[in-house]
Amino acid sequence: MNPGSWVVVFVSRRSGADAEGYGAMAARMEQLARAQPGFIGMHSVRGEDGVGITVCYWQSADDIAAWKRDVEHAAAQQRGRERWYESYAVTIARVERRYGA
Repeated sequence: MNPGSWVVVFVSRRSGADAEGYGAMAARMEQLARAQPGFIGMHSVRGEDGVGITVCYWQSADDIAAWKRDVEHAAAQQRGRERWYESYAVTIARVERRYGA
């Protein structure tokens, strides 16, 4: 998460359908992402209202593009659009600064 790395922010609102299937797929996508070249880390939270935020850190924009093209990930995205999400937005940005305590 150092300057020069990249971040993908995925904000979604769950539909409430198939919670068990969603949980299994989310766990699989995290496992698969962690195995991708260039993966740095991930944080994810979801509120009682169904709104969730997942932040993934990557070494490069090319690494993000490769993750997007992953066949299993693409299938999960399609299923998400069809079944699990009422809405979602993806933001991709380069890390310019990072600080904290």
